[in-house]
Amino acid sequence: MDAIKKNAPLDGITLETIVTRLSERIGWEAMAAAVPVRCFTHDPSVKSSLKFLRRTPWARKRVEELYLQHASDAR
Repeated sequence: MDAIKKNAPLDGITLETIVTRLSERIGWEAMAAAVPVRCFTHDPSVKSSLKFLRRTPWARKRVEELYLQHASDAR
């Protein structure tokens, strides 16, 4: 039940939307500082990030948390 409540803010938001909005709002450098993975530090793109994040649950979770943090800051 807790897991369902935790994910509720992301319902209907695709991973592609999350990565795209973060890259536009805070930029790749800030994303790399928050989640230090190669797809954000070396020639970053939405496509390469999606490929990595879909295969790496821990990194995806951190990116989703970063998105929620910045989405709440924007309110």
